[in-house]
Amino acid sequence: MLCMEEGPLAQEEFFYCCGAATQLLKFGSLDCWQKDGSNNSSKVLFLIIPDIELQDVFGLNGQIEHKLTFLRKNVPKDIKLVLIGHSIGCHMILEIMKREPELQVLKAVLLFPTIERMAESPQGKLMTPVLCKLRFLMYVPIYFLSFLPESVKASLVRWALQGLHSLDEATVSASLNLFSVDCAANAMYMGSQEMVQVVQRDDSTISRCLDKLIFYYGCNDHWCPITYYEDMKRSFPEGTIHLCQKGIRHAFVLDASVEMAQMLLDWLRTDLAKL
Repeated sequence: MLCMEEGPLAQEEFFYCCGAATQLLKFGSLDCWQKDGSNNSSKVLFLIIPDIELQDVFGLNGQIEHKLTFLRKNVPKDIKLVLIGHSIGCHMILEIMKREPELQVLKAVLLFPTIERMAESPQGKLMTPVLCKLRFLMYVPIYFLSFLPESVKASLVRWALQGLHSLDEATVSASLNLFSVDCAANAMYMGSQEMVQVVQRDDSTISRCLDKLIFYYGCNDHWCPITYYEDMKRSFPEGTIHLCQKGIRHAFVLDASVEMAQMLLDWLRTDLAKL
């Protein structure tokens, strides 16, 4: 999760939420809320929910409740929120807005939203058998790869991503987590639940919150194909629903994170200025 106020420097904090060790990156002051309990309704919390993986905290519902628990326990009710989600993070945002309708959400940005028919998408048809039936076979090679030196692992990641026009070193370091059996197992476990549970689009929540939502679909996204964008436009013609014209891929963090961040900033500046 990422908490943003004003200021460029990041502070990293780890704490337990729903029994799971949780990393929190804060930009701006060290706290997005007042420790003395005082209210400061002028502040806005930007909560970014990426494509990640209580009794089942690493399952899909567990991850949704994990975010809700963070908001309920750590963020005062008068704090205004901007929610930003990518991929399955968009499904989580809709669920958060459904389960906690009293949250003061100013805007919710849904980037490359996997919010419906995941198993029916081109990538879903390929990955569903792997995630639901064959994922345990992947643990053995990952286990042996985990013993490689970090430099060799990094070289393998760079080789796998050599087709990118530009490669951020942060992508390489983050990808090293996939050499951990626990990390890979948690990700594939939640992925298997996504294929089964993310089926029907939540039109009721979308309709209720439409003025707060910004959708951004890819023009060549194998997780949410262009037909999903067209269906959304037909169902919600008055919504703010964009189709990418820049060729940005679903996994934009690999080579277009700066461009995506600038677009997002432009949208929010325009929309929040109207509020």
